[in-house]
Amino acid sequence: MDIQRAAGADAGEILTLQRAAYVSEAQLYGDPYIPPLVESVEQVRKAIEAGVVLKAVEAGRVVGAVRGTPAGTTCLVGRLVVAPDCQGRGVGTALLTALHEQVPQAEAFDLFTGHLSESNLRLYRRLGYRETHRERMDDHLTLIHLRRG
Repeated sequence: MDIQRAAGADAGEILTLQRAAYVSEAQLYGDPYIPPLVESVEQVRKAIEAGVVLKAVEAGRVVGAVRGTPAGTTCLVGRLVVAPDCQGRGVGTALLTALHEQVPQAEAFDLFTGHLSESNLRLYRRLGYRETHRERMDDHLTLIHLRRG
């Protein structure tokens, strides 16, 4: 597996991967309109051009991606996605580790996930992220905000 910077031309493949990866989250929370599923290819392209977007490539296929948006001394981490058939093989760990290395000026990395997303929470905690607060969005979703500092 090779981790590299994504280019604008990768937007379509990353969006396809993102949709495949987030279907289980949509089912978990009973919401087919979560932002990662309704994002456009143009929005993904703009994110690639504006921040640090890394992709994991295996045998010519993008199997994972993550976004990092520098905000002062903090890097906002978003859209960590791994192809469903590659989950549990270290792709997410490799992507987050590479993102931490790609943004060395960041004093902290912030991210959030839903309260029911146990595998995500385990991964983040294993990589040194600690819960900072919870944000109740509605009856079926509470976001857990985490920071690695």
